[in-house]
Amino acid sequence: MEAVREFAHDGGLVLGICNGFQVLCEAGLLPGALRPNASLRFICRDVTVRVERTDTPFTSRCTPGQKLVVPIKHGEGAWYAPTELAEDLAASDRLLLRYEECPNGAVADVAGVLNEDGNVMGLMPHPEHAVDPLLGSGDGALLLASMLDAVRERELVRS
Repeated sequence: MEAVREFAHDGGLVLGICNGFQVLCEAGLLPGALRPNASLRFICRDVTVRVERTDTPFTSRCTPGQKLVVPIKHGEGAWYAPTELAEDLAASDRLLLRYEECPNGAVADVAGVLNEDGNVMGLMPHPEHAVDPLLGSGDGALLLASMLDAVRERELVRS
């Protein structure tokens, strides 16, 4: 994790999906923690998330308030933070994705969170499993392509 911390500290983009989100929280790179689902059951289904911000490297291809259909597949996917921290994160626009209908008991319906610098994101849904409309939804490709755009842009600036 030290290499990931250094990479993020140097401005590199870091995306943690599902268990990766848990690891980023446990490592202190993202606020909060992931707890067992409120149902205490594994959940595997498509959900709708709402994009709260589009001025990030992870959501630049989205529109404000856009709803994305992406699958979840987790037993410990309920994001948790104390009320004061969740309110502070909301006030600073760091709650990037929210469930339309929260499936797991996450505080403030949070599905995705940003770090303070905006270059580390964790999300519980799986955008990598929603990249082809023939297989259900292509909405996850918007998040992944946004990140790819940001990486390309950074490389152009560096060259």
